[in-house]
Amino acid sequence: MGFGGAMLSQIPVFGSPIAPEAALQGGVDVALKKRMADVVLNAARSKGATYTDCRIGRYLNQYVVTREDKVQNVVNTESYGMGIRVIANGCWGFAATDKLDNDSIAKAAAQAVAIAKENARLQTEPVQLLPQKGYGEVSWKAPIERNAFEVPVKEKVDLLLSVNDAALKAGANYVNSIMFLVNEQKYFASTDGSYIDQDVHRIWPVFGVTKIDAKTGKFETRQSLSSPRGMGYEYVMPRESDKIKGMPTTLYRDRYDMLEDARAAATQAGEKLKAKSVEAGKYDLILDPSHLWLTIHESVGHPSELDRVLGYEANFAGTSFLTLDKWESKKFKFGSDKVNIVADKLQPGSLGAVGYDDEGVATKQWDIIKDGVLVNYQSIRDQGHIIGLKESQGCCYADNWSSVQFQRMPNISLQPGKEALKVADMIKNTEKGIYIIGDSSFSIDQQRYNFQFSGQLYYEIKNGQIVGMLNDVAYQSNTQEFWNSCSAVADKSDYRLGGSFFDGKGQPQQVSAVSHGSSTARFNGVNIINTARKI
Repeated sequence: MGFGGAMLSQIPVFGSPIAPEAALQGGVDVALKKRMADVVLNAARSKGATYTDCRIGRYLNQYVVTREDKVQNVVNTESYGMGIRVIANGCWGFAATDKLDNDSIAKAAAQAVAIAKENARLQTEPVQLLPQKGYGEVSWKAPIERNAFEVPVKEKVDLLLSVNDAALKAGANYVNSIMFLVNEQKYFASTDGSYIDQDVHRIWPVFGVTKIDAKTGKFETRQSLSSPRGMGYEYVMPRESDKIKGMPTTLYRDRYDMLEDARAAATQAGEKLKAKSVEAGKYDLILDPSHLWLTIHESVGHPSELDRVLGYEANFAGTSFLTLDKWESKKFKFGSDKVNIVADKLQPGSLGAVGYDDEGVATKQWDIIKDGVLVNYQSIRDQGHIIGLKESQGCCYADNWSSVQFQRMPNISLQPGKEALKVADMIKNTEKGIYIIGDSSFSIDQQRYNFQFSGQLYYEIKNGQIVGMLNDVAYQSNTQEFWNSCSAVADKSDYRLGGSFFDGKGQPQQVSAVSHGSSTARFNGVNIINTARKI
């Protein structure tokens, strides 16, 4: 059987061709996916590709949206197709199709090769891929306990409406709640000899409450303290054993009590209306993981992406102050010796946890910042040689079968302190400080250096005690100064995950999901501004 005049009998064959198939729906078995992949690998090789990979993907999304006592929307989407990436004449080419019969996928493979050859006319040096062994036929599934897509919509609606009702009964004037669900069913195959089947699940329950002062017309809001997770529906089924009794709110380590959080949010939104406005100045900050994850994401995660360091993102998202010369020096003091930042795609329940990335690389863990010093970046197969790596770090991802995979952030997390230290201990040892819970707005420059962050809840600390709530708080610093001010990190008993469900990057833009873990940490002498605006 030939494709465009080239005979498959004249080239190495990956499996056997399949008979033409009609356009396929979800639920295709692994054996059929393998045969489809082999058609693509063979077709691309026949056209001159020196490397080929393909991704067959089924992407499911569900959003359940409510407000007060009404369901506003239930959205279900499904996307199914194949993306094909090749190297020909030393250059990348990519094509995709949602028609999965023999002829269509072979034509898409030929198109990817043609694109690569045209791109090669402009390329100054060939793509250099780090070596990658083939794994044969393997699979990975998220270790979920309950598939959220199999939970009846009514059960999800009932949960969200009960959350809204709890907030209203606790004093909120308005409340909305949403449940986001994602399931990625991905099959990867490459000429390296890998055939990888993966099933990835993510969930994010969120709400927002508003409390109005009827006399003044002023209002305050409090968003949920949930974090998106790589889990099933069990995430919203809290267990007593996961409770972390903090000050002044109760949080959970691996589960989320949405009802409890909604009641607390309504009460705290009312307290925010009465809270005094902060006096600008220098404070020691004690940052809860529900807040600190976003600071980690923006000031550590993005600047340590190697493609950003190399300028590949300059046109859209900027560059990075963590230039190669700082890494090469082996002594750039990113933060204090309390700061140990690890990249990983292994942590169970995290958004970045998968078995293999979208280049067929087995996922792993490595240091980014060690004892305050920059020691590594995040990279993929065609970048790793630039920093002397022998194998890829497995950071390649595409948000759909129709999107080309490129470098995306793994989980980037601050490691817990090595000594026994609780949040209460930090507070007792703080004379003038602010304890911040929850994430809110932020601003950071194009090199990820100068920044400003705010939160959901602020508590004033005086002489080792919390003395009341504050309002209108934001802190300003630069990345190096901020992380060098880190004076303490709580122990592993306080470690929790935060994260982003829709982290944008690239042109055309893609989104990915990534977690950031930490224990509560203290930062000394950080500049606080008052964000209140007088009309």
